[in-house]
Amino acid sequence: MTDEESESGAFEAAAAADFTASDDPFALFEAWLEEATASEVNDPNGMALATVDAAGMPDVRMVLLKGLDGAEHPERGFVFYTNLESAKGEELAQSPRAALLFHWKSLRRQVRVRGPVTPVTAQEADAYFASRPRLSRIGAWASDQSRALESRFALEKKVARYTAQFGIGDIPRPPHWSGFRLTPVQIELWHDRPFRLHDRVVFRRADASQAWTKTRLYP
Repeated sequence: MTDEESESGAFEAAAAADFTASDDPFALFEAWLEEATASEVNDPNGMALATVDAAGMPDVRMVLLKGLDGAEHPERGFVFYTNLESAKGEELAQSPRAALLFHWKSLRRQVRVRGPVTPVTAQEADAYFASRPRLSRIGAWASDQSRALESRFALEKKVARYTAQFGIGDIPRPPHWSGFRLTPVQIELWHDRPFRLHDRVVFRRADASQAWTKTRLYP
């Protein structure tokens, strides 16, 4: 079987599954993410994060989903981490609402998410920071994310300085580095179908205490 035949077969099998019957958007997302983890070459947890600045100008960039709360969590959400002094950190501080987009090309699927954003706890941020590779932890100290950099050499000097400072000991989480949780009030799941007659289902609720309502959309 050729790669093209395999891809076509996977697409047809995925399309045959009627995801529109489900009433649980989190369960659907988790199932799709699991499939994407097996099929995507790079970063199946990659997502576009959209925010707005003080003037209302939209901003978007790719980040990584680093947590999805379990069913026992009272306000389930999508968790990501960043430098709080970066553009996205400052934008979320002043306007704590955001949108996410997951696009899995090999599965021909996408998921759109919108909702309010809140900081994770210090304990959550500490635990995740400690799990990162050592050089990534040093990089969090060395990078003044989103701000002007005079040269690559200047960045490398800061990396070297913090590498020497921490030696072989523990690297604490910088005070300017933490995470956010987007608690969705809208989740839309989209699946490519032939002739652009796609399947689309959107789940909405007023806030995390409310039940979801489901609507099927025209393509």
